[in-house]
Amino acid sequence: MTKPLALHPDRLFPTDPRVRDIARILYSQVADLPIVSPHGHTDPAWFATNSPFANPAALFVEPDHYVYRMLYSQGIGLDRLGIADREGRRAEVDPRDVWRLFAANYHLFRGTPSRMWLDWVFANVFALDVRLEATTADQYYDVIDAALGTDAFRPRALFDRYRIELIATTESPLDALDHHRVVAEANRSGEWAGRVITAFRPDPVVDPEFEGFADNLARLGEMTGEDTANWPGYLAALRARRAFFASHGATSTDHGHPSAATANLAPAAAAALFARVIGDSATPDDAELFRAQMLTEMARMSLDDGLVMQIHPGSFRNHNAQVFARYGRDKGADIPMPTDYVRGLKPLLDAVGNEPGLSIILFTLDETSYARELAPLAGHYPCLKLGPSWWFHDSPEGMRRFRQMTTETAGFYNTVGFNDDTRAFLSIPARHDVARRMDCGFLAELVADHRLSEDEAAEVARDLTYNLVKQAYRL
Repeated sequence: MTKPLALHPDRLFPTDPRVRDIARILYSQVADLPIVSPHGHTDPAWFATNSPFANPAALFVEPDHYVYRMLYSQGIGLDRLGIADREGRRAEVDPRDVWRLFAANYHLFRGTPSRMWLDWVFANVFALDVRLEATTADQYYDVIDAALGTDAFRPRALFDRYRIELIATTESPLDALDHHRVVAEANRSGEWAGRVITAFRPDPVVDPEFEGFADNLARLGEMTGEDTANWPGYLAALRARRAFFASHGATSTDHGHPSAATANLAPAAAAALFARVIGDSATPDDAELFRAQMLTEMARMSLDDGLVMQIHPGSFRNHNAQVFARYGRDKGADIPMPTDYVRGLKPLLDAVGNEPGLSIILFTLDETSYARELAPLAGHYPCLKLGPSWWFHDSPEGMRRFRQMTTETAGFYNTVGFNDDTRAFLSIPARHDVARRMDCGFLAELVADHRLSEDEAAEVARDLTYNLVKQAYRL
């Protein structure tokens, strides 16, 4: 017997009836505000070509490492899920069989944020009213597959349907940004008004331990006409690519370093370090010092070109060596590590931290640093803002802990709203709805405790939902 799928209208609101009533009122004022998604990993080709999504498995399973990392943790191989290897090759699997496998294991997601996001999409986007499980797998597949064949479910139509005002994707400096050029032309011609911009992610050319680093530098030189075998030429090439990205709409950079370490070497010492990391004598300590120096160099460049700087440290990337060797990066095996922000950021902050016009958004995978380090830093330095809870913490409890541990010291206005950081397109409205509900619940508690008036809470709710993100990312 199938079980109903129903989303309770009061989900995620406080259980105290008095506080819940306040949360309902606050949420009603922000539920339908436009979505601004300033940092994510959706594929810009979706919006450039506007081609239909291939099938339900390609839409829900293949792009979402939240989904397939859970399945992998239960012994389900990535080949069985149709995940491509690092050469783009896939095992010959029927997408319906992938979907059946997903459905038969949907119980694994009970209590997780993924379950909330997926149920939201199934109910609100595809009007499904029974729960996903083995017995309903084919029903789900047929309903979703039929919908994906209609114009109403093409990427641009879904973008418009869910009031997405802007999406920022994330690209390597070596990307030609051809898809963004197509979208920009569609904007100019009046074909489509959706705004899709890029963000500059320089990791492939600033991390000496990134695979293919030497080849990446050579390609960077070819693209810019600069000599990337010497320090001044290398910096000039990076400035040129930043300018190219800005010309394609970028307002931010994004830095996924293992740590928050920064450095401020003298020019001669920086040049000598660069010579080592492009030569044969570099050590792991050299690589870490070079990444640290490049964060400070990027901050200086942001002072010149105005791009907002995002720092996403604290991840042991590609922890599963076998999965990385076969399937490449971003396959669900990036694991959080402790991160030292106070000492790590000090060289950068000593160099440029008091400069007006510099804007740095700090993210973390290490929640222990919220109250101890991040909130006090952002509560003092004008250039620092706190990014929302992110990746494993983009969940109801993670969002609640973020507000509890940062608000007293940094307030609301040293934070930057919400970003979904997703590769799964349809989870964007679902994730934003969760964030709006959780923020309204938190604000309702402050109103009920007589620490905030209801009109102030309503203003803060709008700011957290819409205004702060536009200000922080200079949109």
